[in-house]
Amino acid sequence: MPTSNASTTDAAKPAASGGVQSLERAFDLLERMADAGGEVGLSELSASSGLPLPTIHRLMRTLVACGYVRQQPNRRYALGPRLIRLGESASRLLGTWARPYLARLVEETGETANMALLDGDEIVYVAQVPSKHSMRMFTEVGRRVLPHSTGVGKALLAHAPADEVRALLARTGMPAATEKTITTPDGFLDALVAVRETGYAVDDNEQEIGVRCLAVPVPDSPTAAAISISGPAGRVTEAATEKIVPILQQVARELSAALANTAGNGNGHG
Repeated sequence: MPTSNASTTDAAKPAASGGVQSLERAFDLLERMADAGGEVGLSELSASSGLPLPTIHRLMRTLVACGYVRQQPNRRYALGPRLIRLGESASRLLGTWARPYLARLVEETGETANMALLDGDEIVYVAQVPSKHSMRMFTEVGRRVLPHSTGVGKALLAHAPADEVRALLARTGMPAATEKTITTPDGFLDALVAVRETGYAVDDNEQEIGVRCLAVPVPDSPTAAAISISGPAGRVTEAATEKIVPILQQVARELSAALANTAGNGNGHG
């Protein structure tokens, strides 16, 4: 039984971080599968990770047995359905961690603050703190929208390769929510250039007439995330934008640091 003994030794081997090496490797493989679009062959995983095929095969067999990976009829491996539950719980937690930062945004800007993620081809709102104004914007948590008509969509896609953005837009289509909505891929890519140059995204009456939204990405977030404020166009003016954007960017940096700290400590504080 030499294989069994080698497996036991590998599983118990300490990692450089002081953790368990096989666990680190298993999570690394899951992330590589996600980066590859969710389905890969063992040889691709071996090439990208540098791990020998027998090690990868053993790890994948364990992940399949647990339901986190499944083997397709074509013998390739795909991310499994059990990850969905983990992902949904993590999205909710991300929203919970973000709420104090969104509350500060509301306090400092007076407008409704949101947090959104890119889930597949759609934007999903995972947290919101409403403005205290009687006239305010409201987007229910869990709501899904298409990226091309939102500030958070532009912020989330600003650094994605142009061909990937075009492919996404081709899949979703670019329906006009208002007469101000960008409805051509070239127009949207131009808007993304502006986001990269200025460091923030604007939805100027593009999702709803009379509403302006300012958004920034959360840097180095474990999953692509953006925060935004939205309010009536009469309040979120050009002059207000100059004051609000630095606050948005500062809060995004602080939220990023808190999320990194949470990941590093393995606890839910911050």
